[in-house]
Amino acid sequence: RSLVATGGTVLAAKLAINYGIACNTAGGSHHATYDEGAGFCVFNDVAVAAKYLLNRGLANKILILDLDVHQGDGTADIFKDDDRVFTVSLHGRNNFPFRKKVSNLDIAFDNGTEDDLYLSKLEKVLNQLKAIPFDLIFYQAGVDGLTSDALGLLSLTREGLRERNRQVLKWRKELNLPLLVFMGGGYSRPIESTVDAFSDLFIQVAKEVFETKVIN
Repeated sequence: RSLVATGGTVLAAKLAINYGIACNTAGGSHHATYDEGAGFCVFNDVAVAAKYLLNRGLANKILILDLDVHQGDGTADIFKDDDRVFTVSLHGRNNFPFRKKVSNLDIAFDNGTEDDLYLSKLEKVLNQLKAIPFDLIFYQAGVDGLTSDALGLLSLTREGLRERNRQVLKWRKELNLPLLVFMGGGYSRPIESTVDAFSDLFIQVAKEVFETKVIN
C-alpha cells in the first residue's frame, strides 16, 4: 500500500502540472523521514514527489501547505536545508509529534480550537504566502481536526473543514498555480464522519469553486 500510494502521489503531481489540479485520495504520509518511518507513515510520499519534480526540472519552488492536525515533521526535516521547498504546517500544539521539527512557517493551535480562530489564522497565512513566488502547491488536506476525531484534540466542525478547503481552493484559483491534494489523516468515531469530510472536498467544494463536474 505504501509503495502504491507513493507512486500515486508522483503521478498526481505530474497530472497537477498538466491539468492544473489533481488529487491522490491516499498519501500525505508526512511523518516519515529519510531513514525511517513514523506515525503510521512508511515512506514520505510528499517529499518523494517534491524531489521527483525538482530533480527533473518540472518545478523550481514548491509550497507544501500541511493542514493535517499533526505537524508535518518528516517533511519539514527533509527540506530544512532546501530553499526550493517552503513548508507550512497548521497543527495541534499538544498533539503528535511531541517533539516538533521546524517548518518554514508553523502555526500551533491549543486543544479545543474551534472554526473561527482556525479559519482566521489560515486566512492570514494564505495572504502571507501570496508574496512568495511558488510554481506548485502541495496541499495536505487531513480531516483529523474534526471534533469527533479520536486523535485530533481540536474542535473543528464539518462545515469548518468545508470552509477551510474553500479558502484554499479559492486562493489557489486566484494564484492560478498547479495544486496537488493529499488525503492525509482522519480517525473519527464513527469513521463515517471522516469519510464525509473527505468527500466534501472532492464532491462539494471543488465542484463549487471550479464550477465543474467531478468525475469519479
